[in-house]
Amino acid sequence: MTTGPTDGHEATDGPDTPLIPQPANTPEDLRAAVAKVMPSSLTTFDTERLEALREARSTGNAGPMRRLVSQWAVYVAIERHPQRAARFHHLEAVADQADTDEEALAAVSELGRILDQAFAEAGVLHRSVGE
Repeated sequence: MTTGPTDGHEATDGPDTPLIPQPANTPEDLRAAVAKVMPSSLTTFDTERLEALREARSTGNAGPMRRLVSQWAVYVAIERHPQRAARFHHLEAVADQADTDEEALAAVSELGRILDQAFAEAGVLHRSVGE
């Protein structure tokens, strides 16, 4: 998922003061956070939530809802920091349009560091490739 770097972001007091606290990892709290920090993604959240709920009900497995909550908790962890979100989206574009492998690797490495921080803030278990 990619949202615009200014999507719902406002001026803050500090260099990258979060717009909101990291919400609890529940669909309801995450939806409220999405509405505040990336409102244009609310329809996507609702669609994915409905799909995950249907799948969970049809299979009797909570996995789809756990995935939804984990995914959106990380999105919110990134987007609630305006400068971090802007840097993340810039790096996505750099990695996508890099002229050299070195340029792409540098962007992807920094993206990985941002994601690691977001996973930690969201309280989501993060596995590295190959684990």
